[in-house]
Amino acid sequence: MASSVLRSLTRFASSKNTRSFSLVSSQISNHTAKWMQDTSKKSPMELINEVPPIKVEGRIVACEGDTNPALGHPIEFICLDLAEPAVCKYCGLRYVQDHHH
Repeated sequence: MASSVLRSLTRFASSKNTRSFSLVSSQISNHTAKWMQDTSKKSPMELINEVPPIKVEGRIVACEGDTNPALGHPIEFICLDLAEPAVCKYCGLRYVQDHHH
């Protein structure tokens, strides 16, 4: 049974219907190059850096990327003990602890 599945997969992988990795790779690099040439639009990193750091009262914040779970990312719990803003590794939002002294 396992050998017949392996033979089927090998046949499928070597068939003409599958895309060449180099073809897909060149399509991606062409798309990226075209996007990078358009200087009239800001990059995603430039846009997210325009968002001011979000002030939070507690020491730990749970970042989900968006209020809608379908548009967000996995929850990341971020510790805000340092003086500089902490950055979410998924979306780039920055958080800082709001001290009420």
